[in-house]
Amino acid sequence: MPRSGKFSKVERSWILYDVANSAFILIVTAVIPIYFRSLTEAAGIADHESTAYFGFATSAATLILALLSPILGAVADYQGMKKRLFSLALVLGLLGAVSLGLVGTWGSFLAVFVIARLGYAAANVFYDSMLTDVTSDERMDQVSAHGYAWGYVGSCIPFIGCILLILTTPFGLTTTAATQISLVITALWWGLLSLPLLKNVRQTHYLERGRLSVGDVFRRLGRTLRAITRNKPMLYYILAYFLYIDGVYTVISMATAYGSEVGIADSSLILALLLTQFVAFPFAILTGRYASKIGPLRLIRIFIAIYMGVCLFAFQLDKAWEFWLMAVVVGMAQGGIQSLSRSTFGKMVPKEESNEYFGFFDIFGKFADFMGPALVGFIGILTGSSRYGILALVALFAAGFALLCRIPKETQ
Repeated sequence: MPRSGKFSKVERSWILYDVANSAFILIVTAVIPIYFRSLTEAAGIADHESTAYFGFATSAATLILALLSPILGAVADYQGMKKRLFSLALVLGLLGAVSLGLVGTWGSFLAVFVIARLGYAAANVFYDSMLTDVTSDERMDQVSAHGYAWGYVGSCIPFIGCILLILTTPFGLTTTAATQISLVITALWWGLLSLPLLKNVRQTHYLERGRLSVGDVFRRLGRTLRAITRNKPMLYYILAYFLYIDGVYTVISMATAYGSEVGIADSSLILALLLTQFVAFPFAILTGRYASKIGPLRLIRIFIAIYMGVCLFAFQLDKAWEFWLMAVVVGMAQGGIQSLSRSTFGKMVPKEESNEYFGFFDIFGKFADFMGPALVGFIGILTGSSRYGILALVALFAAGFALLCRIPKETQ
């Protein structure tokens, strides 16, 4: 972790949760698609259909949360509600992660996967909005970047142990049993490292609670939506985020499924994605350090251009070394674009209503996360190959880039 004194106890506790939950998303990215493919192969399902089904499940989880996020966000802004809702979502995610190791058919696995993703993503909505509670605007880029950076490298600790367990299958374990145990280990890591946040982080910006009513919540949602639409820089930023983060999330969630489909060995897929984590660590920290000098929106545009190149390169990808090269390049951009997106929005919003605004921010992110995997899935079904779905992501990145360019320079 960062040197003692550089970050406050509250900031360190918040950063540590990124280490906690990143272990789950790393397993989701690298292992679960491969494990799911083994379940579908046993059921006689074609590779491109397996990729599509996994994409549909990912989309279903994100669509459900997208519809709930603004409402949950509006409730969470009241005094004492943010951490309470965060805890409920955390428990749902942890139970789902453990249950993934207990089901054996591809259909039931997908159902539990949706539940686990819902809990993980809902907890992240409240966690992201806590950024306004734990630090100042001046430190927000740096704290957000360190969250992603330490999340990338810290999550590798349980991940490496789990991969060794799966690859070596000690104690007479089967690969299936080793994978199931790994899911339980990941859930334990996630839960234990969440404790400092639960203990130390407090909701410092809030609305007076009074009597909560459904009518008040929806009236606030209407006012906030009108405020966003009138604030042109914020509106352009959110719309741009919706488009470019769609491509980012799709690359993250579909990477191993796509790599498997084009013939990359499972071991190469897992090791390459592990390399992405280590590459992302220093680049995320550098992003936080230089954001104020270069400008956060300018850096985001640079990262978008990198992702467009990645998608073009992935269209022709058919060799393991190409996947490794792509993993390195993605690692250079992934932490930076995510951390700056979070902190830039955090500096735009009213602090006492941060959760409601992040709820709207998240609805755009979640609809994006729904659209990208679904797009890859549908195009894969129509063409018999997911390559054209990956290529279509270039248009989303380009549109996001164009919208960012519309934000006036004086607000950047």
